[in-house]
Amino acid sequence: MSRPSRPVGAQTATVGKNLESLSMQYGVVGLGELGGKFAANLQKFQKNIWVYDRNEAAMAPLVDSGAKAASSVAELGENCDAVITCLPSPSISQAVITELFGTLKAGSTWIETSTISRDDVLNFNQQAEAAQIRMLEMPVTGGVHLAARGEITLLLGGDQALFDQHHDALKFLGDRIFHMGPIGSASIIKVITNMLAFIHLQACSEALMLAKRAGLDLDQSYKAIEASSGNSFVHETEGKLILSGSYDVGFNMDLALKDLGFARQFGREYESPLELAAIVEQTYVKARAAYGGDAQSPMIAKLMEDLLQTDLRAEGYPTRLV
Repeated sequence: MSRPSRPVGAQTATVGKNLESLSMQYGVVGLGELGGKFAANLQKFQKNIWVYDRNEAAMAPLVDSGAKAASSVAELGENCDAVITCLPSPSISQAVITELFGTLKAGSTWIETSTISRDDVLNFNQQAEAAQIRMLEMPVTGGVHLAARGEITLLLGGDQALFDQHHDALKFLGDRIFHMGPIGSASIIKVITNMLAFIHLQACSEALMLAKRAGLDLDQSYKAIEASSGNSFVHETEGKLILSGSYDVGFNMDLALKDLGFARQFGREYESPLELAAIVEQTYVKARAAYGGDAQSPMIAKLMEDLLQTDLRAEGYPTRLV
């Protein structure tokens, strides 16, 4: 799952002159919150994409609009030149590619969108090379609400020529597309962006609490911060979910701690101090202990609300981002 971030200077998705990508058959495996929206947007590039999900109901609306439903990962692989996977964990990705690589023809492309460790990415790439499959890693950032509009940010790692080959299709999935370098590069920048989001979230929580304890109107305070040099996209999005009391960003405590752990690991590897990340990580440890690993990540704000017995509610704020 992706963290919210705001693309700047959005570009319009249009088909370029890459005839090779136009002639390739695309498929999508995993049609959950992100994958279903990817598949729907990819149909604007290629209407008859192949799709597969263990939940047949997830395939139905895509089939109604022209997609072909595969009965298995293997069948999808037999019929595709490029496969995008949107899966919840490295273990599930491993199970899928074990089946997929048995039927994808040599020279096909696998595009993996999961937020996974760099070690997992490099391991998967070794398996892909052994099967003569070309791999691109493509973690995303921006939140599911932006994915639905084709405005999510795509972070890619892999061969430049392979990136160029699929760029026309990818423009229908996101409006900000960054080729970060060779395989493994995108996993690092994704962890960095998530680390920043968690730091911003703690700062946002503390700012709103200070405003409330000082007797300020929270609606006016939110809007003043939004119009100030202290604004951030996290304030603009997750700040609203704190004020509504839903906290429902679609990203839980366990995932936040996983990404902060990756960040700290990179910090040690590259001898780069991450003092703020370390502090925020401990906040998330406390929040998980209080609310559980499945609790929504913005509930770090609730730690202060409970401690100070002061809620951060304001009227008119959404319970979900759209």
